[in-house]
Formats: sequence, C-alpha cells, structure tokens
Amino acid sequence: MKELHSSACATATDDMPSASLATQRAPGPDSDRIVDALERLFRAFDGRLALRLWDGRALMLGRAAPSSAPTPFTLVCRTPHVVRSLLGGGDPLRLVDAYFRGELDIEGDFFEALRLKDHIQVLRLPWKDRWRVLLTTLRLRSAAAFDSARTSLLAPRVQAHSKAENREAIGFHYDVSNDFYRLWLDERMVYSCAYFENPDSTLEAAQTAKLEHICRKLQLTPGQRLLDVGCGWGALVMHAAMHHGVTAHGITLSERQLAEAKARICAAGLADRVTVELRDYRDLPGECVYDKVSSVGMFEHVGLKNLPTYFNTLFRQLRPGGLLLNHGITHYVEGWHKSLSTVFINRYVFPDGQLDTVGNIERHMERAEFEILDVEAWRPHYAKTLRHWVSRLEARHAQALAHVSEATWRVWRLYMAACALEFESGDIGVYQILAARRMSGGTPIPLTRRHIYPN
Repeated sequence: MKELHSSACATATDDMPSASLATQRAPGPDSDRIVDALERLFRAFDGRLALRLWDGRALMLGRAAPSSAPTPFTLVCRTPHVVRSLLGGGDPLRLVDAYFRGELDIEGDFFEALRLKDHIQVLRLPWKDRWRVLLTTLRLRSAAAFDSARTSLLAPRVQAHSKAENREAIGFHYDVSNDFYRLWLDERMVYSCAYFENPDSTLEAAQTAKLEHICRKLQLTPGQRLLDVGCGWGALVMHAAMHHGVTAHGITLSERQLAEAKARICAAGLADRVTVELRDYRDLPGECVYDKVSSVGMFEHVGLKNLPTYFNTLFRQLRPGGLLLNHGITHYVEGWHKSLSTVFINRYVFPDGQLDTVGNIERHMERAEFEILDVEAWRPHYAKTLRHWVSRLEARHAQALAHVSEATWRVWRLYMAACALEFESGDIGVYQILAARRMSGGTPIPLTRRHIYPN
C-alpha cells in the first residue's frame, strides 16, 4: 500500500480542518443524513478516523477528531454500499468484501487500518437510524462498476476433509499461478515461515537458514531417505539432497506446484536423488520406509478430526528411531470455533484450514506413540516473513495483475497483512516439534542442541 497510496493520503488528511466535516462538494440532504449517522456511529470511538466519501466529502470521526495531527491512513468509500456495510451491524467481513470489490480503499498505512477490526465490531447504531440510512443509500447511485466475477473469490466448502475436498481446497489456494507466487516469494519459492538469524536478514537468507535449520534438527546424513509431506515447490527436498546427501521424496496435492518442482529438480541435476509426486498423505504406501519425515506448513490443512490419522500415517512411514519434524501454525484457544478470523480464512483463503493449541498437537503426537524431543516457537519469525511478503506483493502490484485479478491480489494482500498482525499479537503461533518413532532401548538423543547451532 505504501507504493500505491502514501502520496494520496497526505491530501486527504494533512490539511483537514478541526471540524468533523470538510465540505468539498455541495452537500444534499441524503449526504447530510449519512454524514450525521457516521458521526454518531463513531462517537464512542476513542481514536480518530479519516474517511472520504464517494462524492469527495472528507470526514474526521471519533473522540479525537478535533486534533489537527495527520492520520496514518484514510478509508475511502467509493460507493454508498460501503456506508451500508459500516452502519449495518458492524460485521467487518462486509467491509472486507467491499475492499475486494474495490468499493473500499485504504490510503496510507495498510497495517494500521487493519487494526480497526476490533473497534468496528463493537460499533452500533439503533435499528431506527440504520433503517433510515439504508433507505437513503439505496436512493444514491453507485459511482463505479466492479468485477462481476467476484464470486470466484469464495472458496469451496470443506466439511469432512475428505481426499476430494482437500484436493479441491489445495487447488483453490496453491494453483492460483506459479508466476504470481514467484513475484513475492524468495528465489526458492518457500511458502512458509522463514528463520531470521538476525533482524536484518534478507528474505532469501532467512529462508535458506530455515531449510538448513530443519535439516540439522533432523540430523540428516548421506544415504538416508527423507519424506517431505506437502513439499510445495520442492525447496526442502532439493536443499536436503544437495547439502546433506539424502535421497528425498516429496508429495503435494497441487498440480502446479508439482510441475514447478519437477522442472526445478531436473534443472538442478537432482532427478536421480529427488522425486516428487501428486499424492494424499493418506495414500502413502508401505511401513518403515523413511529415516526422516518433514512436514512444513501442511498439517494446518489436515482437519482436526483427521489429526490421529495424519500422525499415525507419518509414524508408520518412519523406521524405528526415525525423526519427524512437524512445523505448523497453532491457535491460542482449543479447537476451531466460528469467529471473524476463522470465517475469513475458510471463506477466502484456506477453505480446509483448521488450527488447535500446541498442547493438543503434542497430545495427538504422543497418542500416535511419538516421543517428543524438541519444541521451538517461531511466532516472531512468521510476523517478519509475512511483512516481507506483503511488501514485495505491494511493490509488484502491476506485475501481479498480469497473472491474477485485482480482487485476488487484494485477498492475498489483506490475508497476509492480517496474519502478520495476528502473529505479532500472539493470537496465533507457529511451532517446530521434533519427535521420534520409539524404538527398543530408547531413541538416541543428543545431549545438547550443538548440532543445530554448530557455529
């Protein structure tokens, strides 16, 4: 957003008069009624909100509105529909949909604007006033036309987390366009939390550090067999083969990821040591096949009711004493209950996504007879990763529109920015859990973590 709107923000806010309304066009009775309703709606808001209507009128709302200091962002309502969304019960997802359609814009600090979510949810007008504004806005014609195909933004419904549902859900998110992802991911196209060994690391360096960190935790040695569940575009299996001498196999449900991974493996001359295939984890054949198993950013798609099947399957794939590294996002409350955040994620981004607490995840692993060896929290790393991704996505807005629609670009921008704030607040976390398939006599465990941090 900085690249697109920072200059426009100054004209909308810096010279705003101390009165709540700066008239830029002659107001009519309908507009006056809407302005009055907005001022009363935000009367209890402790902060200060700059808002611009479709007719050019600029408002400064909230208890701190008399201040002349510049605001970090301005909400731009391009149609009366947005005002109806604001006044119609405080459901922020109505505003989210308006943003995706282009009826609502944000000029200035995009992250700060997203912090309005909690405030808007509690704002209310009496029903009589809401009805009056609804009738008023219906009389006003919208000034813009928008993408009629916006319903394609809605994700397919996932109810049972069946193989067919999971395959469709993965396709919905990951098969958008390899070229689109290539614009804002690192050069290896790693679509999971990076590992920042220092705050100033580049995204490329942090993702390389993550791949190496995982390989060291798994204690990979030449000749071992590694399975990567949800291998993405192949970065981890390639790194493990090139730098640790293993034979690696990856599985994915995304056809476009598979095609890209195969091309990258061939280009790197690794086809004799690295293979990838389209396969559901539930269809993995055999027992005691692999020395090590990794799952990075995948188990969030499994579904909570399927976690026993998931961990039992990975346990079966490992040889006795073999190691599993499970890297994934967790929630701070148990279960996946309906809320603003869960509805947003499942409606627009990850239709099969479900999270639980790290304690419950470990409990599932232990019930599958894994021995927990190490647990590491990565929450601040994912917040930094997401801010890198958002910055790159914003900087490459024009290029992205060659591969996806404006609405899709807005979905990705909003979801990643919102997730960054969720990680920063501690509402969600991400953990790497290292576990072993128990063996007779006990699994050999290093006395220290020195093998992970050799320098």
